[in-house]
Amino acid sequence: MQSLEPVINYLVDPNGGLKQVILEFLNVVMQYEAYLQSGALPYERGPQRKAHRNGTRPRTLKTRVGEITLDKPQFREFPFETKVFERYSRVDQALLMIIAESYIQGVSTRRMEELVKSFGLDRLSASEVSRICKILDEKVEEFLKRPIETKIPYLLVDATYFKVRQGAQYKSRALLIVVGIREDGLREILGASIAESEDSGFWSALFQSLKDRGLEGVEMVISDAHKGIQKAVESSFLGASWQYCHVHFSRAVLESIPKKDKTEIAEKLKDASEDEMKMQDLAKELRDLGHKPAAETIDRFRFDLWNYKAYPKAHWKRLRTTNVIERINKELKRRSRPVGAFPSDKSLMRLAGCILININEEWVTGKKYLSMDEV
Repeated sequence: MQSLEPVINYLVDPNGGLKQVILEFLNVVMQYEAYLQSGALPYERGPQRKAHRNGTRPRTLKTRVGEITLDKPQFREFPFETKVFERYSRVDQALLMIIAESYIQGVSTRRMEELVKSFGLDRLSASEVSRICKILDEKVEEFLKRPIETKIPYLLVDATYFKVRQGAQYKSRALLIVVGIREDGLREILGASIAESEDSGFWSALFQSLKDRGLEGVEMVISDAHKGIQKAVESSFLGASWQYCHVHFSRAVLESIPKKDKTEIAEKLKDASEDEMKMQDLAKELRDLGHKPAAETIDRFRFDLWNYKAYPKAHWKRLRTTNVIERINKELKRRSRPVGAFPSDKSLMRLAGCILININEEWVTGKKYLSMDEV
């Protein structure tokens, strides 16, 4: 007797068959993209191989026949890139809305109309822009206001700047970002806000909003040496230590060093980066060589460079820098490049929020960033 399963599936979901065809087709497309990028088929050995497969990760995609879950390939050596999600992803939709919004408001560049067309749309009405913007804004707001349901021992904070139109002027606005490393070892983007600057009041307000949503258990905060961050950390997280990002510290030390001496001093700084006595000796050497500002930078921050050593040694490499947020900032800059300047704070948060949502989904469904079982 013939199986009734296909008939039942059709009655439950008339588009089920088409969804399955789309799912299988797009999975094949991504496997072919993986072949082109890696230079080899799965398990194939050869001199053309550029990367090794690392399984797949589920990724949802909304289509006109409903939501489907695809198997996105992963590489060990570098991120896998696919064209499959470009027309459907939140990020591209948000980017399109900002471009269209700028075009409609008359604050666009000459390329705005061409950029709209590059998304496959010859026209987009103001009402359609408003409708889709509202949907995206709701998703971003939901993400930024969600409860924080697990303890966060480590916080990483940083800011990056974007040009935003205010009246007849374009001004630089700070996008403040907070990333947490959870007690289970996974990373999570906890919050973001737009501010005039990195003044302590803006950071304190963001930290308070995180605590209102359930943030607790913070033991250490890693950041650059902006005074506003330090002051806000001190008042917001009593008992937590502050760790100066080693990358930012190195930049600060080398900032006043003449170009001809930078390479040599950078090597000495690297050698002293894990030894407090060597760092003190380097400060004395720099002072003797006439590099007083660099020596004073070391003296001012040398007690804030080693707080990460109070935690398991397996965590040290991850806790010495804010590299995880630096990568977020680079992605934000890359994806916002077609916009140039944003027509409003809301449009900036719309795009940034959608990018943060996508990154966060990768993190919380991926591998642990730290092994919290280490002692």
